Amino acid sequence: MGFFSESSAQSVARKWNEQNLGAIRLDIPHPPVHARNLFHVSVAMWDAWAAYDDVAVGYVHNENAIIFDADNKSIDEEDLHKFREEAISYAAFRVLKSRYQNSVGNEITLKSLSNQMELLGYDESEDSLDGPHPSAVGNRVANSILSFFWDDGSRESDGYKDDTYSPENDALPLDEPRFTLLTTFNPNHWQPLAFGDFALTQNGLETDLIQKYQGSQWHLVRPFSLKRKGLGLLYDDPGAPPMLGAIGDEKFKDNINQVLKYSSWLDPSDNKLMNISPGNYGNNSFGRVDGTGHQINPIIGEPYPDNIVLRADYGRVVAEYWADGPDSETPPGHWNVLANKVSDDSRLVKKVEGSGPELSELEWDVKCYFALNAAQHDAATAAWTCKRIYDYGRPITMCRYMGSKGQSSEKGIPGSFEEISYDPEGLKLEDGLVEIITPESSSPGERHEHLASDVGSIAVYTWQGEPVEPESEVGGVGWILAMDWLPYQQDTFVTPAFASYVSGHSCFSRAGAEVLTKITGSPYFPGGLFQHEAPKGSLEFEYGPSKDLTLEWATYYDASDEAGLSRLWGGIHVTVDDLPGRVMGSKAGIAAYQLAKKYWDGSILKEPVPILVDVKKNPLALSISWERSIGLFYKVQSTIDFITWRDETEWVRAKDIRGRFEDNQPSVERSFYRVMRSMNSNR
Repeated sequence: MGFFSESSAQSVARKWNEQNLGAIRLDIPHPPVHARNLFHVSVAMWDAWAAYDDVAVGYVHNENAIIFDADNKSIDEEDLHKFREEAISYAAFRVLKSRYQNSVGNEITLKSLSNQMELLGYDESEDSLDGPHPSAVGNRVANSILSFFWDDGSRESDGYKDDTYSPENDALPLDEPRFTLLTTFNPNHWQPLAFGDFALTQNGLETDLIQKYQGSQWHLVRPFSLKRKGLGLLYDDPGAPPMLGAIGDEKFKDNINQVLKYSSWLDPSDNKLMNISPGNYGNNSFGRVDGTGHQINPIIGEPYPDNIVLRADYGRVVAEYWADGPDSETPPGHWNVLANKVSDDSRLVKKVEGSGPELSELEWDVKCYFALNAAQHDAATAAWTCKRIYDYGRPITMCRYMGSKGQSSEKGIPGSFEEISYDPEGLKLEDGLVEIITPESSSPGERHEHLASDVGSIAVYTWQGEPVEPESEVGGVGWILAMDWLPYQQDTFVTPAFASYVSGHSCFSRAGAEVLTKITGSPYFPGGLFQHEAPKGSLEFEYGPSKDLTLEWATYYDASDEAGLSRLWGGIHVTVDDLPGRVMGSKAGIAAYQLAKKYWDGSILKEPVPILVDVKKNPLALSISWERSIGLFYKVQSTIDFITWRDETEWVRAKDIRGRFEDNQPSVERSFYRVMRSMNSNR
């Protein structure tokens, strides 16, 4: 029983990453929590590895671990490798056990963790923190990490619950759409959903019938590389999204019509085809959807072959494949899965940024996981901060609210159906997509015949919902009341339990793409092509695809862009959520990678610590401020002669980036100040 990697040749870090992914798949899907756990386990493995390196700097725990030989033989690389493997295993095991001891599926997870230790030949009961043995090194690393992150703002001690958030809207009753206007007070803001008899998470776990916001406290969580600008809460402010009835009203309406159009393309019986070959699809400009593909595969110097598929099959496959990862490991876990597949590819030469010495499997993995999951954690923190501040609504609220209001395109003449259905907050009319139900359109044999009892209401041409037998039936596309609209999701899930702006998928995915591009030294997947097979009939929401279908991407950016766009196909996001999310993810990924490198090569300790001195008069007071690296230790010293330095503070570990010291009684005996930095407090 357990979550084990496929090959004994894979590194011990990979084995513990697989354990982490397995635990995520059993647990409640909570992207920020799982990004945090992936990051902290990666920190544990990195810090344990760095303890046996003369150059590398640990992020939380630093020590110069002793390498010894019980038989008094000379120490070689094999001994070093074994020590690292053991220290990494104890560190990862302790962190994983702590984080998933109360999770859903904890019995299976904890048993799998124990089995992994046994398979590696380690005794999990060895919990000593003392001495040079690698098990003790790993235990010390885990102890440092669990202690350091306990108060990081995530509310881990309270089960990640947050009582500071209250939605502006009452819950939207999915089974009673005619009550939409009674519960939706502001369609620009997030609205929890109220399910009838049954609600499930995307991996099939029973959950609350009325949604509770996930991760509303993440604006308070300690990041890795993110820096707030000024005194605001946002790390990266994309600006306010378009608002219905306010600035951006037309764009708001266009966005929901675009989602409806994607939904109208989900009918495999329309026989519409598209070419999803990397030679025709992808290669977008940054933050845009304008790509026309790559002329050739630069790795082999040949054009990409065509890949002609049914448009509806493609839309349904990408909506499900990217939803929470192929096995519900959530988007942060999904990018770990992709990183592992890249690592397994024999065409990848494991050199950082494509140059320098080739790394061992273990060194590559600990460095890749550290950078990748730092980026995933920062993407979660940046995106969920934005979600909390702007609290933007989901397409389900937008469409049902606007459809209940009417249409906003034509005021019409007095007494006309246009006048009766007109409301400035209604949907925009679009022939064949959004229409008024009239006596003519609902007469026998006409397109709205089945909606004849709702003359004057708004109908949309869209996916008609999950069929009774999804293993063998399709919901199909047809005309339904706009107030009844559902996204392409299972009707026990419908939409995630948090605000939409910006898209977490877009942010996570671009952050992951940036790290993989940088660490491999190429934006292209090994061989210039990555493929994912979706066999005929493998979908879960309804029967499909109609034929075997292969998703293909040339670059990591192509994959990440498709992840963002998949949420429009799935009716979960609008374009204004997607594109700014890509930009935000890019910034998070690049910054996290650049900072991670400084721990790899030790340069984090060599950078100067510039200080800003502010002197005030009446009364005389002095303050010093500086930027800190989270996890490192700092203290302030003063001198009058640059020979003898006096400690003004003790060593203090940085838990945020802003360092500050105040002297309310400055004197000539403290004429000059400096800030010292160290990787531990024993210097």
